Amino acid sequence: MKKDSFFDSRLSLWRKAVQCAYAIFCIFTGWQFYLFYKWAVGAGHYVPRPPAVEAFLPISALMSLKRLVLTGKWDHVHPAGLAFFIAVLITAVLFRRGFCGWVCPVGLLSDVIEKGGRLARLSLRLPLWLRYPLLCIKYGLLGFFVWIILFQMDVASIESFLQGPYNLTVDARMLLFFLSPSGMVLGVIVGLMVVSFFVRHFWCTYCCPYGALLGLLSVLSPFHVNRDDRQCKHCRRCEDVCPAGIRVWEKQNVFVPECIGCMECVAACPEDRCLKLAALGRERHYPLWLIPAGVVGLLLAAWLLSVWTGHWHSAIPDQVFKVMYERFLSH
Repeated sequence: MKKDSFFDSRLSLWRKAVQCAYAIFCIFTGWQFYLFYKWAVGAGHYVPRPPAVEAFLPISALMSLKRLVLTGKWDHVHPAGLAFFIAVLITAVLFRRGFCGWVCPVGLLSDVIEKGGRLARLSLRLPLWLRYPLLCIKYGLLGFFVWIILFQMDVASIESFLQGPYNLTVDARMLLFFLSPSGMVLGVIVGLMVVSFFVRHFWCTYCCPYGALLGLLSVLSPFHVNRDDRQCKHCRRCEDVCPAGIRVWEKQNVFVPECIGCMECVAACPEDRCLKLAALGRERHYPLWLIPAGVVGLLLAAWLLSVWTGHWHSAIPDQVFKVMYERFLSH
């Protein structure tokens, strides 16, 4: 089996390296925010609030995006969250769900759990008649949020929420959600992990509304996996390594929203030039590193542009966050 480059032949290792790097960054950001929270509630020394924590507030960011489109106002409470959200949406339009396949730490955790299931020989392949109904979970959740925010909330309602105490403390509420989960929440998390041990990437494929949104946008992407039927031996290795279990060996071009742009299928194909990264309207094929380079490059560019234009750090002073935490959170 030939591979075009050093990157292609070690694609899985490169993907894990990028995912681990971002996961480490998320852990560092979470720890920094935890120290900030401890200071805010009077239990530690001052540590600046990290703006990157706002990347975990997609619902607030969706509201901010609607207000931005309708009024031109950038969110000054969680500006980094809006910048990150827009950047991720753009990556989906340009590079499919490359964020899910190359960056998202939940995807990394799903990979680890799936690997455990495979090693224990307990991994199951769901039949098509069951896969499609399960997909309704994430699209139903996405539809709920879209209906409420985009169709039920007017600008005044959104601005009231964004300026309200809940949104000002939502980052700390998220922290407390993970530090002190209720029995029901803990049961759901454990249940999802157990199911993911048997059904690969169960959360990412069937439950994540964020991934559903990116998947719908990804159908606009010019890039896709192309299969040469003349060279395909129908060995199904592409389906075996695909996190979403897509039947790549049956398709000439993979446009489905569940494709996360990981390119594992292309790297695993034993037939030279059978699977390739292609673009609509183009005869040529593209190097696999284009997807992760494009996604990571866009995220970094969004961060630099936001910092340069003053749209990264919150306009709310840390002292105000401290007062809000003390007033509206129980601890």
